[in-house]
Amino acid sequence: MLTSNQRAYLRALANPIDTILMVGKSGISADVIKQADDALLKRELIKGKTLETCEQTSRETAQKIAEETKSEIVQVIGRKFVLYRRNDKQPKITLPKTKKKG
Repeated sequence: MLTSNQRAYLRALANPIDTILMVGKSGISADVIKQADDALLKRELIKGKTLETCEQTSRETAQKIAEETKSEIVQVIGRKFVLYRRNDKQPKITLPKTKKKG
């Protein structure tokens, strides 16, 4: 589970990256899930977009893809969303440490 500090860090990293995942009229297919899964494995952080022809909202789309790929939603704004999944074998992104309460 990401902290708000880690989520903010990932949002900043995602800002300049290109949108690589498009979900359109056919919705979330096995091909879309495979593409997202492969991209998360290589990059850890991906940006997607729900096209106007898609019947689901961007939030619903991001939630479904996150469930299927075991990733976390970093951000959903308008039709765009950002997903993150740590690659334990070859991490690409070092998240800020979480602070302990107490």
